[in-house]
Amino acid sequence: MTETLVLTSADLRAARLEKPKIRDRDLAAALGVSEAELLAAHVGPKVIRIHAHPDRLMPAVESFGPVMALTRNASCVHEKDGLYANYHPGEHAAMILNEAIDLRIFPSHWRYAFAVETETETGPRRSFQIFDAAGDAVHKVFLRDGANLDAWDAAKRDLAMTDQSDAMRTDPRQPPDGAKFNIAKLDVLQEEWRRLTDTHQFLRLCAKLKMNRLGAYRIAGTPFVRPLAVSAVDTMLKRASADKIPLMIFVGNRGCIQIHSGPVHEIKPMGPWQNVLDPEFNLHLRLDHVAEVWAVDKPTKRGSAISVEAFDADGSLILQAFGVGKKGADTRPAWNALVETLETAS
Repeated sequence: MTETLVLTSADLRAARLEKPKIRDRDLAAALGVSEAELLAAHVGPKVIRIHAHPDRLMPAVESFGPVMALTRNASCVHEKDGLYANYHPGEHAAMILNEAIDLRIFPSHWRYAFAVETETETGPRRSFQIFDAAGDAVHKVFLRDGANLDAWDAAKRDLAMTDQSDAMRTDPRQPPDGAKFNIAKLDVLQEEWRRLTDTHQFLRLCAKLKMNRLGAYRIAGTPFVRPLAVSAVDTMLKRASADKIPLMIFVGNRGCIQIHSGPVHEIKPMGPWQNVLDPEFNLHLRLDHVAEVWAVDKPTKRGSAISVEAFDADGSLILQAFGVGKKGADTRPAWNALVETLETAS
């Protein structure tokens, strides 16, 4: 039997010194540890363990001024510049809700957090980084030029935990759910889908029928869903940019969902990544991870909410895109027309 090599904190620090430019997530994967474990190994003056609950973190972040919010999953990174404001706490779900930064937060998955200062060629980079029980990042906040450094120093002091150990053992990562459906409940799914009045009711319907999002899509059929070619996500971004159609783009993980509402301008591919590179919004999407795409039509009180949703080979949701339809700027007809042009899966 081959024994699993357990890397010590000293081993992890040595590995970082050997490869100073590789991103934490990539180095951790190469070493077979979680990103949180790699970061914990560097606890000291520049990496401080802090309380992870959003009720403690969000008021502090609101005091920082200009920041960049980052939420990602294995296939997509979503970055928004702005201010944290208008925090709504909640036991099961919380929110940051303003024009620039729009988050849905699930506190039970905010398990570990660190205040991090990293030296770069352009000076210190300061961030709060939050991780789930498996040590995967759920959300990060990076200070931008003009941020309030006095507030940063105060937050580090006020949020610091008593335990500043450099050792951490995270839980095993939960396997992807894959598609869950119950063909015997198809009639009920279709009947109750037609009765939806809000998109948020959909997941409750799936749970009641012991299905999940992707499973329901696979059996629902027309007029509820249409399977799209895997190229449809790339096509959608390019056409929305060319036709100046604002989008709502949702990217998330178990602990956080981050939303961009507005236009996308500069679309630039780099290797397997397709990127939106706008002044206050960046999106980095691994096109080679997209295995399944659906056009989805959910009824609401304000009409159909039509989305394009991409999944990876394990059935995990990568991103969702909707048309913007609020505050008197309803661009959903143009968005709906765009979705109609997207290629159906063969």
